[in-house]
Amino acid sequence: MNPAARAEPVEDVEGDARWLSQHNRFVQECKDAEPDVLFVGDSMMQLMQQQEVWKELFSPLHVLNFGISGDTTCNVLWRLQNGELHNIRPKVVVVWVGTNNYQHTAEQVAGGVMEIVQLLVNQLQHTKVILMGLLPRGEKPNLLRQKNAEVNRLLQASVSRLKPVQFLDLSLGFVHSDGTILSRDMFDYLHLTASGYRRVAKTLHELLLQILEETPEEKQTPLP
Repeated sequence: MNPAARAEPVEDVEGDARWLSQHNRFVQECKDAEPDVLFVGDSMMQLMQQQEVWKELFSPLHVLNFGISGDTTCNVLWRLQNGELHNIRPKVVVVWVGTNNYQHTAEQVAGGVMEIVQLLVNQLQHTKVILMGLLPRGEKPNLLRQKNAEVNRLLQASVSRLKPVQFLDLSLGFVHSDGTILSRDMFDYLHLTASGYRRVAKTLHELLLQILEETPEEKQTPLP
């Protein structure tokens, strides 16, 4: 079995149960809210909610953000299998995870991400999925950056066979002609700055609006 596609909770090494507490809060939010858009992933997703651009572009769309820092594909898969999809039927789910799967190969990471996507497609049959490609990492070219690029290539090929899923790769704009990433875009050469998030959010927001916009035929269809 692909180790990156095995659902696992995060081990409580520190002893304060923070990860499980966040998961339990998300499960409770599913009971209290009716989101049109659900964001799921790791710190890249979690930190986006702290940006001003989140309030400007995404909050008005009736959203929930289920991002947890440090999560791998295994952790996100476990969370989705254990209550974070209960009682909600979002129109769109945005998935952004995989860069923390250090111990897995590119093929394994892509397989783990696709396991998450397939779960969403199977469980939320009328929901569209936006799969975010992994961003490059490290100031200069390195093996992890190469692996993330290979994951994106594999994901794009896999997603092309799933009609409800769109792949969004925003990685090209962050690597400059000399192969470097600037700290003004990623303050630690992994996580985005405010300006970096604004660049990602603008493109993502445009795609979300396209998907959320009802067609005339859908508006005329009576509710069952």
